[in-house]
Amino acid sequence: MAAIGPVSCTTNSVALFFAQPGSIHATSRYHARYRLQVIYNSAGAQSKSLLKFEKVDGMLSLHAVSDAFTASECALIIAAISKNPTDEALLVGGNKDHNLRKAELVWTDDVAGMEWVMDRLIELVRRSNRDRFEFDLREFAESPQVAIYKSSDSGHFAWHSDIGGGPASGKRKLTLVLQLSSADTYDGGDLEIMPGAQILAANRAQGCISVFPSFMLHQVTPVTRGIRYSMTAWAHGPAFR
Repeated sequence: MAAIGPVSCTTNSVALFFAQPGSIHATSRYHARYRLQVIYNSAGAQSKSLLKFEKVDGMLSLHAVSDAFTASECALIIAAISKNPTDEALLVGGNKDHNLRKAELVWTDDVAGMEWVMDRLIELVRRSNRDRFEFDLREFAESPQVAIYKSSDSGHFAWHSDIGGGPASGKRKLTLVLQLSSADTYDGGDLEIMPGAQILAANRAQGCISVFPSFMLHQVTPVTRGIRYSMTAWAHGPAFR
């Protein structure tokens, strides 16, 4: 799949992404650049053949783009984040519980040269939301994060929802997970999503993005061999009612 360039604002935009003052961390290099972006645009539609949408028992569930990033692009991202120190992964609200989550994190706001990644993510959200979800999305209020799950400490993230009680986490509407690692470099580490009574396993293909409502329960099973790298981003809007 060819690289997708920056989103441009046009006169036939149906809805625009407005970042609220102070909603993005002051140190974010994306603050000015993504203050105004198209989320839902009638122009520049992409081929729907690139998209996969699944329903379970008629319920909204998982929207996947199998070739959102190339293998070489994923390798570039991993190499870039590997130059930065990692933080211990915490739960929503800043709590720590290794029984629920064990991973290391790098926030892409802190990594130089990640603007092209954000450009791509914004376009993927715009297309996914336009074609499938039609949520009221307004902004990206948090930096994307790269999670590193290691077999040496059984890296995992137990069942959870991404919506929290904070000013940003409380407004998460869509969750995007990018598979950065090649599937043959690790065992375990499956992203599983529970839209209803059934459990869906997300595509493990390198470069695939899975998009789903942030209120859905999901987990990453323990990694038993190797290291799994993935990137997560959230699109925000008025809280679900």
